[in-house]
Amino acid sequence: MALHSALASATQHHQHQHQHQQQHQQHIKWQQHATKRRRCRQHWIKHLQLLGLGLVVIVLASTPCHAQQQKFRTTPHDLQVLEGAEAMMRCEVANLAGAVQWTKDGFALGFSAVIPGYPRYSVLGDRKQGVYNLRISNASISDDADYQCQVGPARLNSAIRANAKLTVISPPASIEIKGYSHNSKVEVRENQDLQLKCIVANAKPAAQIVWYRGNVEYKPEKGEDLVEETNSKRFTTTSTLKLKPGSDDDYTEYTCQAKHKALSPDMPMRVTVQLSVLYPPGPPYIEGYSPGETLRRGQTVELMCRSRGGNPPAQLIWYKNGSQIRMAYRTSGRLSENIYTFTAAAGDNKARFRCEASNVMSQTPLKAEVELSVLFAPTHVTVMGPTEARVGDIVPLTCTTAPSNPPAEIKWMVGGRQVRNATSKTIVSPEGGWTTSSNITAAVEPNKRSLVAICHGLNMQLTENVVSTHTINVLYPPAPPLISGYIEGQIIPAGSVQKLLCVSSGGNPLATLTWYKNDKRINSVIRSADKSVSAEITVLANVSDNQAQYRCEASNSATEIPLFQSTTLSVHFAPETVKIRIEPEELRPGMEATIICDSSSSNPPAKLSWWKDGIPIEGINNTSKPGLWGGTVSTLEFRVNITQEMNGQVYTCQSANEALQRSVHEAVTLDVLYRPKFVPPPSSTAVGVEGESLQVSLQTRANPTTVTYKWTKDGIAIPQDGEHRIFADGGSLNFTRLHRDDAGIYSCTASNSQGQATLNITVVVEYGTTIKSVSENIVVNPGEDAMLSCSVEGKPLTEEHVKWERVGYDMTVKTSTTFANGTSYLHIKDARREDVGNFRCVADNRVANPTNRDILLIVKFSPEIAKAATLLRAASGTGERGRLPCRAQGSPKPQFIWRQDKKDLPINRTYKYEVEERKIDSLTYESTLIVDKVAPADYGAYECVARNELGEAVETVRLEITSQPETPVVLNILNVTHDTVTVAWTPGFDGGLKASYRVRYRMADREQYKYVDGLPNSHKLTIGGLRMNTLYLFSVMAWNDLGQSTYLPDLARAQTKAEAPPPSHPASSLGGGPPTTSQTPLGGTSGMLLVGVGAGVVVVLLNVFVIGCCLHKRNEKRLKRVAETTNQPAKTATIEMYAPSSYNDTVTGETLSSVSEKSESYSNEGNSQPEYIGAGLCA
Repeated sequence: MALHSALASATQHHQHQHQHQQQHQQHIKWQQHATKRRRCRQHWIKHLQLLGLGLVVIVLASTPCHAQQQKFRTTPHDLQVLEGAEAMMRCEVANLAGAVQWTKDGFALGFSAVIPGYPRYSVLGDRKQGVYNLRISNASISDDADYQCQVGPARLNSAIRANAKLTVISPPASIEIKGYSHNSKVEVRENQDLQLKCIVANAKPAAQIVWYRGNVEYKPEKGEDLVEETNSKRFTTTSTLKLKPGSDDDYTEYTCQAKHKALSPDMPMRVTVQLSVLYPPGPPYIEGYSPGETLRRGQTVELMCRSRGGNPPAQLIWYKNGSQIRMAYRTSGRLSENIYTFTAAAGDNKARFRCEASNVMSQTPLKAEVELSVLFAPTHVTVMGPTEARVGDIVPLTCTTAPSNPPAEIKWMVGGRQVRNATSKTIVSPEGGWTTSSNITAAVEPNKRSLVAICHGLNMQLTENVVSTHTINVLYPPAPPLISGYIEGQIIPAGSVQKLLCVSSGGNPLATLTWYKNDKRINSVIRSADKSVSAEITVLANVSDNQAQYRCEASNSATEIPLFQSTTLSVHFAPETVKIRIEPEELRPGMEATIICDSSSSNPPAKLSWWKDGIPIEGINNTSKPGLWGGTVSTLEFRVNITQEMNGQVYTCQSANEALQRSVHEAVTLDVLYRPKFVPPPSSTAVGVEGESLQVSLQTRANPTTVTYKWTKDGIAIPQDGEHRIFADGGSLNFTRLHRDDAGIYSCTASNSQGQATLNITVVVEYGTTIKSVSENIVVNPGEDAMLSCSVEGKPLTEEHVKWERVGYDMTVKTSTTFANGTSYLHIKDARREDVGNFRCVADNRVANPTNRDILLIVKFSPEIAKAATLLRAASGTGERGRLPCRAQGSPKPQFIWRQDKKDLPINRTYKYEVEERKIDSLTYESTLIVDKVAPADYGAYECVARNELGEAVETVRLEITSQPETPVVLNILNVTHDTVTVAWTPGFDGGLKASYRVRYRMADREQYKYVDGLPNSHKLTIGGLRMNTLYLFSVMAWNDLGQSTYLPDLARAQTKAEAPPPSHPASSLGGGPPTTSQTPLGGTSGMLLVGVGAGVVVVLLNVFVIGCCLHKRNEKRLKRVAETTNQPAKTATIEMYAPSSYNDTVTGETLSSVSEKSESYSNEGNSQPEYIGAGLCA
């Protein structure tokens, strides 16, 4: 951005400089023109002096100088324009002779109507009329300047000039009262100095500021206006208004308005603020109650406190007797109000209610208060005195009223008679009002059960009366209690229910009956009658009730000592628990232990017995002693010699109460501590297969059962981390992937707090057979015995796991085998020529896939030259290099000699002949004669001689000129499915060039052929997309760059199958096929193997298809180039066409026409329809 600005500034400066130079050059031209005029005048003056004064008039009349001088017809005048408007500065010249231009502040703007560097400036007018008006569009402050209209001298006219000032005015950009937004409130305390500073910014000329108070113009006595010039000839005006507002200025608005000639009167520029003067509120006053007014208790009272004035409005708070009771208030304008509504109560009498008003300006709250007077009667009277008394007692009674205003009076009624000599007194109540109390005495008379006293409290002014009654019972003692329901000495079986009833008669009040068991109070069911009371208890007899004392007490207010009767129960109970102890507590094999049975208390004594597995055991030391609840505790024990097998055995003790025919039992399980003992595994040997997982799990018996296992091999601990390939997990040894080196003896040591035990496990790793080595190619003389060896490694490995085989060879006639130390030997007796070949050693122990190696047996024999047609003929073009092959078998290796016309050729001695030899296999060798720059004389027959120590062989090889290929020798059907046929052919001579092959086929009942090109370097082809159960005819032809052969006759026939095969499934547990007697060593692994092999075949076929397509495309391009020169068919795509009507088994392909480049298909006189179905494997 900075760079951009710098470039723009430099460009502008350059333009201004260029304009300045132009103007300067114009000015120079003007001066030169004026100089020429002066010289002209001087020249004519000289002529006048020579010719005389008489000719002056004539000469002057004939000069180009004008008689009238140029002058301003319209003189430019000062102009004032609003910023952004258009300024037109007028300049009109009469009798114009010179050049006219404008200047700005002395800077010449030039003579052009369009002023360079000033895009908003232009000169409007007419030179003929002398009008040169300067127009300035979109005037800005930068245009504010002194302008001059200049008319240059010309033809005796002197230069004239006229000045005019252009003033550009600009309205203020903004107006504000500093620190406050428009219509905002200015908060100020009463009589506090306040300054309002109004700023009107960026005006030209400077704006004036006018203040308003409300809608009236306000002229402060000491107003201060300050004008400052800002950038670009603009001015900012500041006016400060100083105030000292009072409460009357609250809500007053002050407005600052800018006055400027550029502003429209209808739209003034102004800003307003409103004063919020803070001052204290007015004093509060209370309404709703007048001094001296009386209220009744329960009357609704509404006290209103109001305060006027104040900013902010007053906060009103109610207090009662100095405690705040309400501070919720409301305001309306400058009026505050707090209304307290309540129901008058006794406590409000003489209560002082105060209202306080305050705000932030209050130094102390303003207050107003009232004192209430409330009349109320007593809410109740209370009579105090004894509630029971005997005959003849003098009973004191006191009656007290609740607070009352005015004080209440008390009246007594005792036994139905008014008491007249009662005394009373009145005291001030702290709760408000007064309380009155009165004391009397009353005598208890005989033959009465109770005495009733009534107290009346009366407020005579309010005519309200309250009453309280007090009853005094006269006391009489009850009769002694009687217990029924049980006879002492009677037997109660534990668990049965026994009820006891206690009855007491007479007494006032009736007696209170209480049951106790051994001095502990128990609950009972109380039933009262007119003159008696009963208490019944229900006892569920248990052990604690035996010899327990049950007591019933009767008492009332007249008895000082309770009356009572008691009885003692006899309860039979069985033992509740049996506890068994073992000494010593920790049992170990070989020690003697005592097992003791202790029975809890029983009445009568319990009989103890020991049992094991339902069979009684005789105990010893049967003892008894007194027990709880008056019963007897019994003990019985027996001794036993501890063995390891006794761990977990259960012994039961029975304690029986024969009287109740009840018994309890307790059993103990022996906990015999012993060191770990391994559970014998099914086998001490664990067998696994290499590459698979294996787990060896051992179990132990031990007490305690917390056993620590440690696995070792050869003294090295096995890690317990599952991240290792071999790791231990407690009693389990895990192999995630077995390796043959993992075989060996593994020791597992189990230990607990009692000792340890060790068990050895032998791990055997089975792995598939591999052939480590075989005997190298064995060479023997005819008639000698031969021995081949094959060393195999595997687990397991026996003689049955190694076999020898050879296709088409009877192994039972001349061969025998032996096996020793992992090596199998094959013995061949009396070796001959027919024994030469590969014998295959096959190793298979059914653990993994079989492996095999071929071992070549060579029996020495004389050379034999191959006589295949393709090897006995060669072809080459004139001037090219001819290559004649000769392939022979023999042992030892034969030597090759090449002859022509019975003479040995000078091999490798001249450039003409050269021989390349290569070994095809251990018995086959090939010699290739290379003839350089073949000439016509080189064509013909050559002899190839193959010789070794056993003899020689001679064969003739012909060199011919290159030609089209010969028809393949034969076409065979290899395989047939429901929709494919695989064919193979034996090629003929290729004519010396690389040959390609095309197969044609048709349905037997149709004449339409389809064509498929074979894959490069292949003499086999699978044709797909065929119909099921259909007979097809097949033939083949060959072609190269020089032409094509004829097709073989349609003698090869094949009929597709009538049904498609079912989806193939591996013979496994999936149930896809019938069970077979052969078993694979890996069980379910064979299914996975078949799936893997199938997937591999699919991948290979897919790759073959892709490669075939690529070669097919490349072959298309090559054939297309050949077709352009030979007019032979060049497409390798599969096509179809109809055989001509003259079809026979000998002439087929000669009717093919040349390829149509447009359609890219073969044609047969326009009748064939191309049908491309791909090359190679057809879908």
